[in-house]
Amino acid sequence: MATPARKPLPLVEFVALSGLIMASVAFGTDAMMPALSTIGAELAPGAPNSGQLVIAAFFLGVGIGTFVTGPLSDRLGRRPVLLAGLILYAVASLLAWAATSIELLLAARVVQGLGAAGPRVAVVAAIRDLYQGARMAQITSFATAVFMLVPAIAPFMGAWIIDFTGWRGIFIAFALWACLMALWFALRQGETLAPENRRPFRLGAILRGARETLAIREVTVAIAVLTIVFAILIATLQSVPLIFEVIYDRQDSFPTYFAATSIVSIGGSFLNARLVARLGMGRVVMFGLLAQLAASVALSAVGLAALSVEISFVVFLIYMQIAFFTTGLTVGNVTAIAMVPLGHQAGLGASLINALATICGLAIAVPLGLAFNGTTLPLSLGVVVLCCLGLALLTRLPKPPVVDTGHADRGPATAEAGSGR
Repeated sequence: MATPARKPLPLVEFVALSGLIMASVAFGTDAMMPALSTIGAELAPGAPNSGQLVIAAFFLGVGIGTFVTGPLSDRLGRRPVLLAGLILYAVASLLAWAATSIELLLAARVVQGLGAAGPRVAVVAAIRDLYQGARMAQITSFATAVFMLVPAIAPFMGAWIIDFTGWRGIFIAFALWACLMALWFALRQGETLAPENRRPFRLGAILRGARETLAIREVTVAIAVLTIVFAILIATLQSVPLIFEVIYDRQDSFPTYFAATSIVSIGGSFLNARLVARLGMGRVVMFGLLAQLAASVALSAVGLAALSVEISFVVFLIYMQIAFFTTGLTVGNVTAIAMVPLGHQAGLGASLINALATICGLAIAVPLGLAFNGTTLPLSLGVVVLCCLGLALLTRLPKPPVVDTGHADRGPATAEAGSGR
């Protein structure tokens, strides 16, 4: 049943609400990072590295859910998909809080990721419903700026909660967060998708659209590159807490270093906005991968040479800064390249691209993270190989397209072409 029309939210409130809802994915991953080794030691003492899977399981749920929630939001509207996703997120958080084994915890995290996918897709689609052209880009940028603040503070929150309640308390915080966001949205924001713009949810049509999308070479190559970018990001997220604790014995200062890295990484998006108009999306992605390659080669060289811990730590910090900074140069641009031929089915295309890249990226990142052996070499050497593959794939794309700055209305969108988190 359609929600009655109501007065639009003040712009500042709408931006804050959108940004915080978008941050559900980042909060669901980054707040967990200080707890990974503790979870592994408590629930899987024979395989302590398995604590990393808490991050991977969440991303798996997000990847699967992204594909489903896009078409659902086109059919049912943004509001029910967003609210249902937040409720599922809260319920799964409570299941994770009560989990007595690593298997039950991972299953709950997958469900939590499924819940996070609904708000992730629906809130960006809601922005697209209400705004167009340059105004839409402006609102999205403001909301993203709010969203980007969460990775900076989430590890602090996680560490603070662990100190007072233990790692299980983090899941109570997730449930409260989801309930607060759901209540705020339910009370203040009505449905944004007009009835005449709704589309039927037909599995056959979705599968035909998926086949049509994957038959386009430019799209499949871009998905492969995006898979590599996500694999590097997820593998780094999984490995960083253990590297800080096991190699450098700096677990207490990890939230501070990660917060600084998150703040610096915001500059990647601003730099991208300046470079992409001059160089084109493909060249900016190549620049990002080359920078990532140089950083991972340097970290590998330090590891192979067995230099002092102090030197290794400085090089690792540089690697970490570059890894997250270059995300702003790669994720959005690769997604946009894939979307260029898909104007006729942008919603399904965006959902499919993000879902496949996330799931396939996980398939690479999980064994890379589990290979941690007390050194940085499994991560750094793995990233070297991935960067080389990504650069090779970029050469198979057509001439880098120019930036599309048009304001044409292309109908409702269902997924963002932005950050993987």
